[in-house]
Formats: sequence, structure tokens, C-alpha cells
Amino acid sequence: MLPLLHLWIDPVPRAGPENMAVDEWLAESCDRPVLRSYRWLPGWGSCGYFVKSAEWPAWPVRWVRRWTGGGIVDHRADWTYTLFVPNGFGLAEAKGGESYRVIHAALVEALRAAGVDARLAGILPAAAGGECFRQPVEYDVLDGAGRKIAGAGQRRTALGLLHQGSVAAGCRVPAGLAGALAATVVPRDFSPDPAVLARKVAERYSEEGWTSRR
Repeated sequence: MLPLLHLWIDPVPRAGPENMAVDEWLAESCDRPVLRSYRWLPGWGSCGYFVKSAEWPAWPVRWVRRWTGGGIVDHRADWTYTLFVPNGFGLAEAKGGESYRVIHAALVEALRAAGVDARLAGILPAAAGGECFRQPVEYDVLDGAGRKIAGAGQRRTALGLLHQGSVAAGCRVPAGLAGALAATVVPRDFSPDPAVLARKVAERYSEEGWTSRR
């Protein structure tokens, strides 16, 4: 459990490139763990860093490539959150599978408290890209029938752990997830510099060479 976690309920629905830019900004500027709950403008899907653009489904969406791994996600109906944990906190220094397990175990606790039948997936083979919610992997979140209802992608940087999660269970549980992750939760509003976000969007997340790089 983290000793303290800042909880940011981002009130601004954003286009895909700007959402990714905000998460990168958090990973560069935060010295305390932060959980961001956020929304998308209509009509966006995302793919993990290693997904080939040829694998994109024929969905009526615009695509953005994430900085993290994981598969292909339709953001028209899900709930998305990002957790950034700076170095110096145990969760940031745990191995990939263990950090994934800890975060998703907390998500299971939050979903169950909200009345959702949720559990952790057991040992499963790795998935090679593809649509995220069709291919459960180890420590994904499943419903009572064994269907995947939450997954995530991670990236470790020189500054800490970035975890981008998607939940298709029909509910948002930011406070519950924060409370399951940390001993103390402090609500906080962040104000990313618009010029910094615009630069990140222009140089990476809306750039065709980034989006269709594979």
C-alpha cells in the first residue's frame, strides 16, 4: 500500500493525443504518486506501443498510440485511469508482473465494493497485441463468467512507473481504487501547462509517424 496518493478527477474530456500528453506530463513532473481518472472526447480508440497499425479493427474511431504497452482499446464506453508512481516507492520498483497484480488486486477490491463481480485472472499466456478485452492475460480483471473487464499497459521510465488502465465494467471507481491503493488519499487538481501539452501532442501523439509507426 502506498503511504499517500493524490487523486485527480480530471474534469476535462480530451482528445486522444491530449490525454496521452497529460499522462506523460504527470510522469515527468510528479514527485508523489497520483491517480488520474479521466474521460475522452467521443470517437477515440488507443493501441499499445508495440501494436501494429495493421491490427487495428474497423471501428469508427480515431486512433492514438499509447506510450505504454498492452493491446487495442475502444474508449467510447470504458472508464480510464492512470496511476503514476515515482521511484522511491516500492510499487515503482516491483517487477512488472507484481506491480500489475497489486494494482489490479486493488481494482478488484474497488469494483467488488461497487457491486461488480470481479476477480483476478490466474496464470495465462501472454497476448500478442490484438483487442485488449478479447485476450485476458495474467492478473487482468475478470467478471464472474470469466470475461475480461479490465486491463492495462505499463511503462517504466527513469522517473517511475506509469500504469494506464481501462475498465469495461460499466462503473467508475476512482475513490475506491485510490482507497485500496493508499493509506491516505488527497484529492487534488492539476493544471498542466497548455503549451507543454500542445508541444507533446504536436511532436508525438498526433504525429502520423508515431501513430502508424508499426
